[in-house]
Amino acid sequence: MSKTPGGLSKMYKRPIYTDLIKRLKEKRLFIQVLAGPRQVGKTTLIQQVLSDIDIPSHFASADDVPNRSSIWLEQQWEIARLKTKTSKHPQGFILVIDEIQKINGWTETVKKLWDRDTRQNLPVKTVILGSSPLLLQKGLEESLGGRFELLRCTHWPFREMKEAFDFSFEQFVYFGGYPGTVALVPEEKRWKNYVKDALIETTISKDVLMMSRVDKPALLRQLFEVGCLYSGQILSFNKMIGQLQDAGNTTTISHYLRLLTGAGMLAGIDKFSKGPARGKSSSPKLQVLNNALLTAQSSQSFEESLLQPQVWGRLVESAVGSHLLNSVPGTPIQVYYWREKNLEVDFVLRKGDKLAALEVKSGIRKEKLLGLELFCKTFPGSKPFLIGSGGLSPEEFFQIDLNHLV
Repeated sequence: MSKTPGGLSKMYKRPIYTDLIKRLKEKRLFIQVLAGPRQVGKTTLIQQVLSDIDIPSHFASADDVPNRSSIWLEQQWEIARLKTKTSKHPQGFILVIDEIQKINGWTETVKKLWDRDTRQNLPVKTVILGSSPLLLQKGLEESLGGRFELLRCTHWPFREMKEAFDFSFEQFVYFGGYPGTVALVPEEKRWKNYVKDALIETTISKDVLMMSRVDKPALLRQLFEVGCLYSGQILSFNKMIGQLQDAGNTTTISHYLRLLTGAGMLAGIDKFSKGPARGKSSSPKLQVLNNALLTAQSSQSFEESLLQPQVWGRLVESAVGSHLLNSVPGTPIQVYYWREKNLEVDFVLRKGDKLAALEVKSGIRKEKLLGLELFCKTFPGSKPFLIGSGGLSPEEFFQIDLNHLV
């Protein structure tokens, strides 16, 4: 297996591969839903599973369905039913529908077809793939409650990029965790154009604008650009509006930020508070969910970024933030930031009543950790962690189970 950063290793299998294999070998219990942003390897993963598992299957993608009609979905289901009866395999039959969120009324159709198979005891094991997690989750909860299990396919963490492609820590911080872009890394200009055209623009136009109501698409695009520019910084919604050319209000901006979060692009981290509001009304800390989204729009190259401590420090902190947000879905851990007047803690992890405060310092300058000290005095029992100079190296931190911190 080639592990050079020159191409995607088809042999590498993500940890979720084993979990999905196990579920599909079980008796038909639930619809398996594999959700995650574009270009994180969902289709490759399911093709690996179908190739390795000894159960007959049918794969269909809604990516190119012209009219987005549910009739197409019913046709694919009938094919699976027919093949199930023909094969008579003791472990049933697997039906995979990719990009299902593009089919109008897909949740109601799936519910009707799944329930019919259940009544007739037909062992069609269904796997649904979608690249708009927020919209997929909404549809599942509204129509398919009690019928599905959700498998989250997040952006690739450093340990996986290192294992699959021998990525260095520096490469991961700059080029991020998109496995499909690895072949373009040696040609950085081409890599940047691909990320901007095939990932950023495609995600916004197909997974956000086409899947939800957006009255001001130009405003949403500007919000994403501003979010990348200020990634790792706390910015009030009013200040965001001041940075945007198109008119908008705080409610609209907050809604658009949630859409970008659901598409796996940009998130707003809430301020930590033990009060009932949980900091929801505070200014968010903007955070890209993959550093490639940030650096692809930068005028500075990989080599230039490495030579500028301030720029590199910002990229390292952003990589830590994206690692945290990609690691916590499906766990009881929540991610916040904390600020009291002019003192701040970069990230706060909360698990029940347990807290961990994380400060990221990537420069060579020694600075007093006044924010960390005040947080631990304010919230006794909190565990303080320094990531960077004088503490855990970021490379070490990326390979630690967050549960060990809290």
